[in-house]
Amino acid sequence: MSDHGSFPSSRRALLLAAGSASVAALAAGCGRPAAAPAGGTAPGCVLAVRAGAGPNYAGPGRTRSDVTDGREGVPLRLELTVVRASAGCRPLAGAAVDIWQADAAGVYSEGRESFLRGVQTTDASGRCAFRTIVPGWYAGLAPHIHFKVRPDARTETTSQFFLPEDFLREVYARQPYARRKAPRSPNAHDDRYRAAGGTMTLTPVAEGGGYRAAYTVGIA
Repeated sequence: MSDHGSFPSSRRALLLAAGSASVAALAAGCGRPAAAPAGGTAPGCVLAVRAGAGPNYAGPGRTRSDVTDGREGVPLRLELTVVRASAGCRPLAGAAVDIWQADAAGVYSEGRESFLRGVQTTDASGRCAFRTIVPGWYAGLAPHIHFKVRPDARTETTSQFFLPEDFLREVYARQPYARRKAPRSPNAHDDRYRAAGGTMTLTPVAEGGGYRAAYTVGIA
């Protein structure tokens, strides 16, 4: 099933600074949870680049941290911190965070299936975590993990995470991904990836037999 969602006309990420934080420091901060100082306010954040939910969104999923449902794939622990950019990048507690993605074969769950879909609620520090797998590829699009942040019943922010190409080449050489011929440059031809300008790209680090990736999501 295809997933050609588009970014809105304002495609570039907006960098928001607090105090004298540099642009370089802010950009580096988007790949890990922001460390809050004594006052409880994060030093800076990057406003998430919005994207469409695509045709595979099936509404809020089950509340759970492990979304694998036994699907084969390289383990990925996704650690998210949600902050309110308009409030000085303060951590946002009590926000519902949905994720959904394709499995190693590029397939989404449908109907009564719910693999690789789930919801968590952020804690007092604005944090939540999911146990998932590295997504497979499909339809010539950059491999991605969709997410939606719902701070309340009336508002939401939808976007997606991407992964570095060198990381994808390494993972896709392993089973079960290697059962299919992986694209040579999985990100290069996706206009959504280019529109995000690297802002929404995770930085996985090895952990045990899999990987861990942390990201601070700034919402308006």
